[in-house]
Amino acid sequence: MSSITTTPPTPRQSLRRVAAASLAGNAIEYYDFSIYGLAAALVFPQIFFPSSDPLVGTLASFGALAVGYLSRPLGAIVFGHFGDKIGRKPMLVFTLLLMGIATLAIGLLPTYNEIGVWAAVILIFLRFVQGIAFGGEWGGAILMAFEYAPENRRGFFAAVPQVGPATGALLGNAAFLAVTLLPREDVLAWAWRVPFILSFVLVIVGMFIRLKIAESPEFQTTKDKGLEVKVPLASVFKNNFKAVLLVAGSFLGFGAFSIVVMTFLVGYSQNTLGIPASTMLSFTMIAFVLQIPMILLSGHLSDKYGRKVLVIFGTLAAIAGIIFMFAAVVSTQPALIGVAYALGFGCLYTFCYGMQPALFADSFPAEVRFTGMSLGYQLGNVLGSGFTPLIATWLVMSTGSIVFVPVFVVATLLISLVCLLQLVKLARLRKQVEARDFATAAAGI
Repeated sequence: MSSITTTPPTPRQSLRRVAAASLAGNAIEYYDFSIYGLAAALVFPQIFFPSSDPLVGTLASFGALAVGYLSRPLGAIVFGHFGDKIGRKPMLVFTLLLMGIATLAIGLLPTYNEIGVWAAVILIFLRFVQGIAFGGEWGGAILMAFEYAPENRRGFFAAVPQVGPATGALLGNAAFLAVTLLPREDVLAWAWRVPFILSFVLVIVGMFIRLKIAESPEFQTTKDKGLEVKVPLASVFKNNFKAVLLVAGSFLGFGAFSIVVMTFLVGYSQNTLGIPASTMLSFTMIAFVLQIPMILLSGHLSDKYGRKVLVIFGTLAAIAGIIFMFAAVVSTQPALIGVAYALGFGCLYTFCYGMQPALFADSFPAEVRFTGMSLGYQLGNVLGSGFTPLIATWLVMSTGSIVFVPVFVVATLLISLVCLLQLVKLARLRKQVEARDFATAAAGI
């Protein structure tokens, strides 16, 4: 466990520093995931999974993309265990380093033409490692900000690292946008590697920031009082399994929404509708810029008005957003697509998405929070983000129409709405029980 400095910074300085460290690391991890997703849609079918049928190559590429999501729950279990036993900070440092090494290795990997099928095998393995690293990253980043924050500001500060996906994906899209402006033969020959190699520079910066923060005070209190559990995962399955399932269901639709927008629609627009990838990436970047303040606003509003209001309004807004975005893409009108991305993904998607981390963290006691929250969230990612590009591609191949893809996403969002409402009730009940137990203990002193 990391030691606390002898002259610690003031609480406000600590909170700002921790929030910055959580945001920075999360952004880097999402940058890595973002560039892989874009490469899977635009490049990998040709250089790692060659096939006479472009759709088959795309399907194989998205299958490799799904591997990174399948390994996330394993990362959540492993790093969640040590995060609840040893501390949040060491896990944040290790996961960032592991992700950086895997991403750099992808950027240096020989292609199918150079080493044959081993290129795809190694790529899938490195993707698996990325997923393990990410499985431990998200929960630790959220908890550091959440557990440092005062009770009435936890929604906002838990939303700060949630800005990481937008920031990281913005950087990733910017990197790939620059790449796609080059001739296609240069992109396939060498330029696709540049965003992956640049990732390691960002990792070094993130490591420097994270090494300077102190451990979570709430975890430190739990440790000092001897409240940590021997096997957090066993405790989660025994006492908090319902919360795990609800967290997974709560994120299901939002994971499906984002991955469809960031990867499937970009590839479909280029390969089927003839819309340049650079155009779609530009619209995605605009949406990410808008997401940053909107996510923070969502966290703030959840502190002010409560989680339930944001759950209902935000999920219905996301449903409207995804329908509008697909209608705009099918129209092939760039101006309408740009507006749809800005409104649908940049604004409507964020109202519920931004407040979710605080609600998820509130649903577990501190001694198993890392394990429980991370496992639930990553299971939701596997089901929502991991398989959706495959399902979307299969739906188009089977029906010859794109219309069933937004229908599928809307169905997942409705499932999330039900789970989120149940999770609000569960989190409120858990707080009431803890307050009652505390009052009983205080009365006995």
